[in-house]
Amino acid sequence: MMKKLNVAIIGQGRSGRDIHGAYFHTEAAQLLYNVVAVVDRDERCRTRALEEFPGCEAFERPEQLYGRTDVDLVVNSTISNEHFEVAMGLLENGFNVLTEKPFARTRYECDAIIAKAKEKGVKLCVFQQSFTFPFYRKAKEFIASGKLGDIQQVDITYSNFARRWDWQCVQSKMGGNIYNTGPHPIGLALGFLDFDPKAQVVFSRLEQVMNSGDSDGYAKLIITAPGKPVVDVEVNSNDAFVGPNFKVLGSKGTFKSTFGKWEAEYIVDGENPEQPLILESMKNEAGLPAYCSEKLITHKEEGEYVGSLVLGVDEFYEVLYKHITQGTELEVKPEHAAQTISMIETAHAQNPLPVKF
Repeated sequence: MMKKLNVAIIGQGRSGRDIHGAYFHTEAAQLLYNVVAVVDRDERCRTRALEEFPGCEAFERPEQLYGRTDVDLVVNSTISNEHFEVAMGLLENGFNVLTEKPFARTRYECDAIIAKAKEKGVKLCVFQQSFTFPFYRKAKEFIASGKLGDIQQVDITYSNFARRWDWQCVQSKMGGNIYNTGPHPIGLALGFLDFDPKAQVVFSRLEQVMNSGDSDGYAKLIITAPGKPVVDVEVNSNDAFVGPNFKVLGSKGTFKSTFGKWEAEYIVDGENPEQPLILESMKNEAGLPAYCSEKLITHKEEGEYVGSLVLGVDEFYEVLYKHITQGTELEVKPEHAAQTISMIETAHAQNPLPVKF
């Protein structure tokens, strides 16, 4: 029988309760984890947690966990601008830590967290579960198959048409689209570039739209690396006509995908012999002007993803369990999450927005 890991959750907001907490209530989670403590500054949240996790304890501050030896993992799901301080305190006190995205505000802070985990000999992981989602893996699978040929461009869109007026739209709390949602598509963009250390933001634009705060509601980044595809990332709140979430353009065809289904169309070598080059104006058999066109022989594939995005959370936590108990490798390492923050930090440096709150 597998040893259950005792877990403490810091934060009972939408992530701490509705994502992490919801996972720990599942049958799969209860084979691996046991929630023994919940931390939140709101008394109502603490009271509710005691009801939702029978037998757990509830505390007001993270520091009240310090000194405990019965906690195997702490989930840091605090407000974004608290991630760094809380993570550093937990690591300093010898806890294994899973910290929510965004990892931290700057690459310097990310590197400091990573260094502290290594110094203390504990496990550190960043919750960027989108790498386990089927749409990303299917796109990577299609690229690896060679069916699309050489890849020139990847488009990733995590956009919608909606307004915000909570702390997630205030810069002082690390709000805005690329800090809040951006770690997912920007992290995946780096994944398509194989986390090349030479990856850089070659263009970015941030604008404050569709929110009551001072952060970005429109975000466009173009990221690439030498010899790698161009990755176009959009995280916009003013897109009323969102198309596919992923599109991969190769020399032989295209793959596109939403979060629910995918399709691809491509040509196969030898089935469409190369046309002889004509340098004069083209004419048809009657001698009239003609357009350069043909009917290509193509192949089409399509499919739907089985299950829901919750399955990605299950898989993420299974990998984390093995990482803690068996020392297996993480698919997405903290260094990858730190590189993601580098891209976000660069975009903010290229597009400083006035701080108003």
